[in-house]
Amino acid sequence: MDLPKDKPALPRPTAPIAATPARGPSAEEVLLYLQRHPDFLLAFPELLTVLTPPRLDRGDRVIDMQHFMVQHQRNEIARLKAQQKTLLAASRSNLAGQARVHSAVLAILGAKTFEQLIQVVTTDLAALLDADVVTIAVERQGSQRARLPHHGVQILEPGIVAQVLGMKRDIVLQTDVHGDPLLFGDGAGLVRSAAIIRLPVCSKAPAGLLCIGTRKPGRFHAGQGTELLAFLARALGITIAAWLDLPA
Repeated sequence: MDLPKDKPALPRPTAPIAATPARGPSAEEVLLYLQRHPDFLLAFPELLTVLTPPRLDRGDRVIDMQHFMVQHQRNEIARLKAQQKTLLAASRSNLAGQARVHSAVLAILGAKTFEQLIQVVTTDLAALLDADVVTIAVERQGSQRARLPHHGVQILEPGIVAQVLGMKRDIVLQTDVHGDPLLFGDGAGLVRSAAIIRLPVCSKAPAGLLCIGTRKPGRFHAGQGTELLAFLARALGITIAAWLDLPA
């Protein structure tokens, strides 16, 4: 009779091998690298903001100027970084404003009738320009008060444009104001900051204004670039002259 064979022994589970932590460079290796690359801190000056230089002890009456020089450089780096962030934010804002004005001009040029043009300016431009109120204000001609069919067109008394802009300015930026009902009509209550731009149609047309208002104080301010706003008003003036068959 065959004897039962012994069962083969099962392999014992082995303990998991612990992961070897990655070893960083030693102090000697770092020192050797810096000796071979003496301009390393010139390429990476931001390290000065985290490195702690040794204070030199040259006696009670000797001031360690190295500490002050390094601190000055750290402050200068922080100032330059803040300045860079400001410039980047301004660049993004300018690009966004440029895109809005271009979209507004395309909408003006795309109007199929003069009535649609007025509708686009006094309704659609507010959304395209990220504003709250956009109106056209035109001085009346003759003794009778003209009536235009759209609520976004304001009729002014002769001489008002000169009072608002003066004789030499084409644009006035208002930082924190209460909207003028003469310019913004029923939407004046929404206006806390405004851009008032001369509307150049032609020499024979009555004086007019393109008025852009927003409820956010400070949206328009002194020192702000006005080239895009002037371009928008010029494009609108040329389009109005073309629809009314006025000489350029």
